[in-house]
Amino acid sequence: MRKLLIGAALAAALGTSAAPAAAAVKVGLMLPYSGTYAALGEAIENGFRLYLQEQGGTLAGQDIEFFKVDDESDPSKASENANRLIRRDQVDVLVGTVHSGVALALAKAAKESDTTLIIPNAGADALTGSLCSEQVFRTSFTNWQPGFAMGAVAADKGYKKAVTITWNYAAGKEATDGFKDGFERKGGKVVKHLSLPFPKVEFQPLLTEIAALEPDAVFTFFAGGGAVKFVQDYAASGLGKTIPLLGSGFLTDGTLKAQGEAAQGLLTTLHYADGLDTPRDNAFRAHYAQAYGGAQPDVYAVQGYDAAQLLAAGLAAAQGDAGRKDVLRQAMRDATIDSPRGAFKLSKAGNPVQDIYLREVRGDRNQVVGVASKALADPARGCRL
Repeated sequence: MRKLLIGAALAAALGTSAAPAAAAVKVGLMLPYSGTYAALGEAIENGFRLYLQEQGGTLAGQDIEFFKVDDESDPSKASENANRLIRRDQVDVLVGTVHSGVALALAKAAKESDTTLIIPNAGADALTGSLCSEQVFRTSFTNWQPGFAMGAVAADKGYKKAVTITWNYAAGKEATDGFKDGFERKGGKVVKHLSLPFPKVEFQPLLTEIAALEPDAVFTFFAGGGAVKFVQDYAASGLGKTIPLLGSGFLTDGTLKAQGEAAQGLLTTLHYADGLDTPRDNAFRAHYAQAYGGAQPDVYAVQGYDAAQLLAAGLAAAQGDAGRKDVLRQAMRDATIDSPRGAFKLSKAGNPVQDIYLREVRGDRNQVVGVASKALADPARGCRL
């Protein structure tokens, strides 16, 4: 039997009548727990659980019951996995995921079943753009946001001609399109977009083409192992001595140790950075390290932490009853999240309106050097909310 939390004593102390408490809130975590993105899924869950721990183990006075599914970063399994949580486990709220292809299917399942979904990473523009819905919220970013911010930075540095390069997939295209948008609005010109099939890493022919084009700068979106090899190959080619390499922050997040000296001095843009040195972020980092054996949190942990904060805001307004969906969702959409990255609100489409930081690789840190774009809202193209 699901545990009931009875608030009679508290209600009496406040001079109010006791109402039957809602049952524990059932949260379905659909994250990658194996494969390339397993560490990201773990960090997201760690962040979510850390906020819950800070609240004494409950949100809005309600126990949280977790149900977990490994999505394996496999879009072909996304619908089946989502339905396990929605239909079999009957979760109140879905939290997921990292891979944009999986998240697109997850958003479809959430809309069809009228289940509240909080996306703690996947950056596909469509999730809070053309596919936006009342059920879907995001505590991370769109691929467009960091790219657009870096485009403005590049133009402000006086670069006039740029080349973009990424894998030929949605995330890369959206990130490089964002750069082009920001760069060309300020008078720059992207002279060529280069790509190769995902997850290929044979970069040499493209590096040769970059050298022939002689741009003022190169903007790239790669992550994980591809980011490691691209940064190393770019440095080895000698291009970095004359053509600055710029990136969306995922180029250097979680990859610095492997990239080594080749990454030093690289500029990237993202909604989180090392060295923010605010009371909020310092406390978060200290709590995280204490809870997880000295580990330092990354952007993924922040996004999971803020997913819990967003849910807490909705549950507080709904007096702990996740079944009051309209109240829950309106409160989430109206909430101000006191994030370690800096406070943010959601756009009408459900995506963070947030500062995008300019970071420089210094040693083993993506050190903040400024704000590339203040309170940047995604254009949410196609959203009809």
